[in-house]
Amino acid sequence: GKAALGAEVGVLLCDVGDAASLAAMARQTRLVLNCVGPYRFFGEPVVAACVENGANCIDISGEPQFLEEMYLKYHEKAAEKGVYIIGSCGFDTIPGDMGVLYTRDMLKGTLTAVESFLKVTSGPEGACVHDGTWKSAVYGLADQDNLRKLRKKIGYAPVPVIGAKLKKRGFLFYNREFKEYSIPFMGADVSVVKRSQRYLYTELQETPVQYSAYVNIGSLGSAIKLMFAGFLFLLLVKFSFGRKLLTKYPEFFSAGYFTKKGPTQKQMDGTSFTITFFGEGYSEGQDPQNGKPNVKICTEVKGPEPGYVATPIAMVQAAVTLLEDAACLPKQGGVYSPGAAFSKTKLIDRLNKCGVEFSVISKPEV
Repeated sequence: GKAALGAEVGVLLCDVGDAASLAAMARQTRLVLNCVGPYRFFGEPVVAACVENGANCIDISGEPQFLEEMYLKYHEKAAEKGVYIIGSCGFDTIPGDMGVLYTRDMLKGTLTAVESFLKVTSGPEGACVHDGTWKSAVYGLADQDNLRKLRKKIGYAPVPVIGAKLKKRGFLFYNREFKEYSIPFMGADVSVVKRSQRYLYTELQETPVQYSAYVNIGSLGSAIKLMFAGFLFLLLVKFSFGRKLLTKYPEFFSAGYFTKKGPTQKQMDGTSFTITFFGEGYSEGQDPQNGKPNVKICTEVKGPEPGYVATPIAMVQAAVTLLEDAACLPKQGGVYSPGAAFSKTKLIDRLNKCGVEFSVISKPEV
């Protein structure tokens, strides 16, 4: 049932270590979809070639340091060239970033805060992820200090807190809505949503939304096992020998969740995700700078297996959107997050038609 490539589609060989091959590739296309990670090691040469040679570029990175470093280094040059570089267009973080915007658009009033809860469900075969994602996490967490320095260098404009301040939850807490335990989500979603909200506030004068992301992990027993594994992981990433161990034996240190082979077809077929968004804000005519929030909304984004089914759907639909909704993109080229690039486009409509579904679970009630 897979579509066959037409005879007119060629294969170009290029290498991130060979700038000339990347330049030749970028000159022959309007848009490059870059799937080669960890991006901290392999991503920048592709971005540089695209900016230099006038090709747009989309990637599926969930690595905040790479994403924000590309903004620092290439945003102005990409703007001059009229080129769009849009990172994190996979499961990290199209569902989260666009989910916040969808929640905002579905609320009649002013949305000021959102909490999201991710739940991944797997079938009898279980679920697993290729160790490329594991490596990204290992090196990303090891380099947190440099991420902080990078953000100081960028000098982000502060974003005001509108409405009641969103309270942070603990590291582990019992979630009454789902009747299971939850922990903060360690993916790139929060950093990417912040970048989108900063852009929408500073460039379009839209009310910024506060955001926190969590993941549901099940029973107390599951939570204790995960906490132990997480403690060991955080300890080992601090040392070079620990990082070598983690990257050499991902299956052992992740209890089989990350493997060098990646998931089987049966595992992918039996796995799905749901992200539930709880939003609060102020009804129409109510000043969000005064008083408590008086309106709530619950929305949901659900889809197939996140890493290998939902991610290519998100990436390809982001690419189609960039090409077909060009008039709705930011006026200038540059390095953007998905929410900043696609907030005025039909991306959510396209995703809905392709199996990543956005819906309202409960409508706002004052």
